[in-house]
Amino acid sequence: MAKEKSVAEKKATSLKRKNAMIGYTFILPNFLGFAIFILIPVVFTLILAVMNWDGFNTPTFAGMGNFKEIFTDYRFSSAFWKTLLYVVFSVVLTLLASLGLACALNKKIKGRDAFRSAIFFPYVASMIAIGAVWKQLFEQNYGPINHFLRMIGISNPPGWFASTDWAIWGVIIVSVWKFMGYYMLIYLAGLQDIPAQLYEASTLDGATAWQRFVKITLPMLTPSTFFVVIMLTINSFKSFDLIYALTQGGPGISTTLLANYIYNQTFVYWDYGKSAAASVVLFVIVLAVTIVQFRGEKKFTDYL
Repeated sequence: MAKEKSVAEKKATSLKRKNAMIGYTFILPNFLGFAIFILIPVVFTLILAVMNWDGFNTPTFAGMGNFKEIFTDYRFSSAFWKTLLYVVFSVVLTLLASLGLACALNKKIKGRDAFRSAIFFPYVASMIAIGAVWKQLFEQNYGPINHFLRMIGISNPPGWFASTDWAIWGVIIVSVWKFMGYYMLIYLAGLQDIPAQLYEASTLDGATAWQRFVKITLPMLTPSTFFVVIMLTINSFKSFDLIYALTQGGPGISTTLLANYIYNQTFVYWDYGKSAAASVVLFVIVLAVTIVQFRGEKKFTDYL
């Protein structure tokens, strides 16, 4: 009896090992990809952050010197504040635009699917093409946007991408236009999960459209809103390609965000140490903002 039990235990152990090996086989490609393209570069970045290296000569230990340099660099401070400005306005405006479009296109209107596709199209469009088109639209002297502004009585319209004061606002407008379609679809999915009975009952109770929106729609969309805010915030902090396609960080450094600052330190000034240090600072900022958002969402959910 004991011998049969021992044989059964060995078979069970062998089966567990076999199943474990099959599982490891499935996750191995993903783990290798994570290790090669994420884990190793992150570790290497942390090491470079405390080193002086131009990519050619032997690296030397710098300690916290790179961090001290970037915190006293006016270009870094400018990029930091410009990034905060860009994040706040692009997140808020994209959130409002995507929610408004989702509410409008959730109704049964003629051509609804065509409108949805048209609004989503900029999200999948080529960034280079978007940059080329919007630079022409915002052209100071002959662009159609300034031409329209002159038609409605604004004799001295903004210089947009040619102006150090207006370039960042032009970038924000293009950012909202490009990304609102994607987040509109997320809100549409959330709206379609709201039971219609809630609206029917509130209508019978005499609730107005605004009351239904505030008391039913917004609370029920809390998970969708949380996801949208998190993804928008993270992507806005990492924004690089849109800026590069539109202004390349100019004029001057008026649209140079933290991601562009990191790029310049790496590929323009060949200072890998400062670039890595700025990357670590950006990571800490995004991590802190994400933690705050998670805690805020939990408190808000508990309040509801």
